[in-house]
Amino acid sequence: MYEPTHLRTFLAVAQTLSFTQAARRLGLRQSTVSQHVRRLEDATGRQLFSRDTHSVELTEDGEAMLGFARRILEVHEQATAFFSGTRVRGRLRFGASEDFVLTRLPEILEGFRYDHPEVDLELTVELSGTLHERLAAGKLDLVLAKRLPEDPRGELVWRDDLVWIGAERLRLDPDRPVPLIVYPPPGITRARALEVLERQGRDWRIVCTSGSLSGLIAAARAGLGVMAHSRRLIPPDLFRLPDRAGLPELGKVDFVLVHGHRRGPAEGAADALAAAVLAGGERLRRRSG
Repeated sequence: MYEPTHLRTFLAVAQTLSFTQAARRLGLRQSTVSQHVRRLEDATGRQLFSRDTHSVELTEDGEAMLGFARRILEVHEQATAFFSGTRVRGRLRFGASEDFVLTRLPEILEGFRYDHPEVDLELTVELSGTLHERLAAGKLDLVLAKRLPEDPRGELVWRDDLVWIGAERLRLDPDRPVPLIVYPPPGITRARALEVLERQGRDWRIVCTSGSLSGLIAAARAGLGVMAHSRRLIPPDLFRLPDRAGLPELGKVDFVLVHGHRRGPAEGAADALAAAVLAGGERLRRRSG
């Protein structure tokens, strides 16, 4: 019912929110991309994108198809590998940012290890900036991390709002510096928080620095200050600060998969894990437990 080619095109448009960029990524003409999406919409009987001359957005049905398309393609690739006799194997050095500590990423990795028992998976959990540096240095094969929207690296998993969060009882004094809970450099959310406060001319002071998400959460729960965080990944017992707090908007942040440059066995393993992460993208936006 759903052609894999059409599903891949749909995912490319959903990830870039641009028919032109999707065509460039896939090496197709824009008219072909439009045709694939139209045929998928005909197959579903639903409109998957709302589009005009200025923007492309997923509809509610398109959001639902996003998860289905990833899972269908993952199973399709598994079946192809099984019946073609090819087995993914080798050492795979995978880096994930601290943001995913409390999500269901472990479930996705467990499923990957079950499907690919001959892959020797090594997991590194670090700051996004550090992971990008290690990938560039050839010390990792695949990274799941944050990037800023203007950064071209990686395949988009999802785009989210950055928001200010803190303890429910926290109240900020507008006449005093903003108490900040931050990752150390080169933390992406740290850099964004300092940038927007400087632009607003708002004084700030750092009350807690930790390379561990658990450390930041403990400080925030204790009411020490505020932190910049993904809206969809707000930890339990912490809350988004209301607009009346007077803090500047933090903008958007992208969560992406970025491949390294090492060829050979790791490349196939990295492709397989990337497919599993994309297929499980909805689970990454939900907390574990």
